[in-house]
Amino acid sequence: MADQQHGQSLAARVTEAMTRLRVPGVAVGILHQGQETVAGFGVTNIDHPLAVDGDTLFQIGSTTKTITGTAAMRLVEMGKLDLDAPVRTYLPRLRLADPDAAARVTLRHLFTHTGGWLGDYFDDFGSGDDALQRMVEAMAALPQIAPFGQVWSYNNSGYYLAGRVIEVASGRPYETAVKELVFDPLGMTRSVFFAADAIVHRVAVGHHTRDGKTAVATPWPLPRCAHPAGGVASTARDQLRYARFHLGDGTGPDGTGVLTAASMTEMQSPQVPGESGDEWGITWGLRRIGGAKMVRHGGATNGQLSAFAMIPERGFAVTVLTNADSGSLLHDEIVRWALGHYLSIEVPEPQPIVVPAERLREYAGRYTGALTDLAIGVENGGLVLNVTPKGGFPLKETPPPPAPPTMHTAYVGEDRFVVLEGPMKGRRGEFLRDASGAIVWLRSSRVFKRER
Repeated sequence: MADQQHGQSLAARVTEAMTRLRVPGVAVGILHQGQETVAGFGVTNIDHPLAVDGDTLFQIGSTTKTITGTAAMRLVEMGKLDLDAPVRTYLPRLRLADPDAAARVTLRHLFTHTGGWLGDYFDDFGSGDDALQRMVEAMAALPQIAPFGQVWSYNNSGYYLAGRVIEVASGRPYETAVKELVFDPLGMTRSVFFAADAIVHRVAVGHHTRDGKTAVATPWPLPRCAHPAGGVASTARDQLRYARFHLGDGTGPDGTGVLTAASMTEMQSPQVPGESGDEWGITWGLRRIGGAKMVRHGGATNGQLSAFAMIPERGFAVTVLTNADSGSLLHDEIVRWALGHYLSIEVPEPQPIVVPAERLREYAGRYTGALTDLAIGVENGGLVLNVTPKGGFPLKETPPPPAPPTMHTAYVGEDRFVVLEGPMKGRRGEFLRDASGAIVWLRSSRVFKRER
């Protein structure tokens, strides 16, 4: 009876949010006390609709980064990789714009987003087995944005480099290595990288809503060179298989050892400070919530967004897969609902702090990034955010989408704010200062440099 009530409550929440946020399809997987709840809602594609179920493939985007890290940890245990050896141990010809970064960067830097160079670089180097090698060669031109090893700033291009290291260490193309090291031993039988493999399954496509009209987003696949950063397509059931492994002791579903307990612990242990009080492990984001540790990631591709969160001490996991660019709002709501419904963990709403207008004016200005520019202003005693998209995703020539409306924020702590409305609702940000106390960056996942 309890499972039925959980399912009915979940269905009501998801279907209401789908209608309100214009999300065509959703798959949800929840693991609680060893029991799984898997459900699909809506359709895969508004032009050619099939019903979404627990075995429908969605692009999981950057949750792929944790799979890349899991594969690398297997190679570490095999003695083929060392997290703290210079990457040049494996790629002697590595070149980066900062010679010091090129000489000293390690896998640990890559997996904790502390390389400091431009992270949002997207290009297409073809579908051949040399795609990652060519991408890494192109990284020599990426500017160093932040001091090497000192500032956490989300970095996709670091994972291209990590994927290439996996290729060299394993002697396999990246995708083959991941299948052998992760998918096969964990029983993730539906998870794939290539459109040619996905097409024989039930597959969700992304959607964008522009001027009140929802349409299919194209292209569907990411370039092959982006696979280590975000290329996996998976299902709610496979994501729960992945969650069971990372909630466990390192053994696969058949009892075979995949990773040692020590490696599992290291992946979920703080390595560096993240943003707004979070920490970062080996590929995993770490956050305290309701007195418990949350281990999490998420992802976004072209019109598909996903969430993946675990509470290890409670044996709980939730994944939400969506096929619309408003999916982040939906999966935030469903993750919050699941934490409250199953664990009685309430995610606190941001509590605004009133500060003098002259203090707020210190933050006002323009902050520039690779894919977007941000402008902070002061309005009615609070900070407002304007976002100017610049294009460049999923390909460098992709034009920018329409700019979202002005968004109000809440000042919630020293140099910190939370967006209160719009497509970025719930997004956190903070202002970073140099040694003199001057604001030099705004960090909201990535660092945005303040323009003088």
